[in-house]
Amino acid sequence: MKPIAVTILTGFLGAGKTTLLRHILNENHGHKIAVIENEFGEVPIDNALIGDRASRITTLSNGCICCSRANELADALLDLLDGVDNGELAFDRLIIECTGMADPGPITQTFFSHEIICERFLLDGIITLVDAVHADRQLSEFTISQAQVGYADRILLTKTDLASDNEPLIQRLQSMNARAPIYKVTHGNIDLNVLFDIEGFVLNDQLSLSAPTPLFRRIAQPQNNIRSIVLHHPQPLELMQISDVMEGLLLKFADNLLRYKGILSIKDDPRRLLFQGVQRLYNADWDREWLPEEQRQSTLVFIGIDLPEEEIRAEFAALG
Repeated sequence: MKPIAVTILTGFLGAGKTTLLRHILNENHGHKIAVIENEFGEVPIDNALIGDRASRITTLSNGCICCSRANELADALLDLLDGVDNGELAFDRLIIECTGMADPGPITQTFFSHEIICERFLLDGIITLVDAVHADRQLSEFTISQAQVGYADRILLTKTDLASDNEPLIQRLQSMNARAPIYKVTHGNIDLNVLFDIEGFVLNDQLSLSAPTPLFRRIAQPQNNIRSIVLHHPQPLELMQISDVMEGLLLKFADNLLRYKGILSIKDDPRRLLFQGVQRLYNADWDREWLPEEQRQSTLVFIGIDLPEEEIRAEFAALG
């Protein structure tokens, strides 16, 4: 049975998540989509805004799903599966719209920590919306806003019709998350090929490193708690050495590491080793052989909160 693809929509308050969701549901894409929306409060209001194009809309309104003690999200996912198994529901995609104050980390880990959910759902990607008008202030004042950017597989910059000069903000976002391509979106209108089949949590070599746009004027760089660290190591690595370094990093900084991914060149092995993780959860596997025309080097990307960049770089540089 093919797993159901899951997309998480996140972003700070007012970034345009519901507008984007309405656009997705109204597009002629041929998918049957179920929706879980999280409203922080007792009265759900987005249900009326979304319309009736979803196969099932489940509203979670007992608080933020990233910290619900009752594990309301897992219960909602299992309820949807019961509907599928009983023949009451038919859908091939699920979209979770988070409240603006939700931390994507615990939501993401739900799809890796429950045996049935892990088997029946496949987390495809995290889409983070960023309000171009208010983002600089939000990113400076709210760590949760930075975390939403750090977890992203795609960053959608909204309200760009109201904010003309976006380049400093784009540079800031790229310094926080070097993995996620950035797309400008107006009124939720975007090609769904950008949002679907991302394979953000499939073990592959799609690092999608985005290069900051060069600017020819001096811009004061805001301080970010969350930053990207991109490492390149030209010499082949010893498998046990890289394993020891990664275990040490996780032991010390697992709570600070949001997302990490890499392609490794291992000594005395012609194959590429791929790995990725979310906080403490990670996996690795052998990929195809290096091609003759490829530059054989290891590339690693770490995205996290207050990571000691010099220490991490020194650990890998010491591997020779």
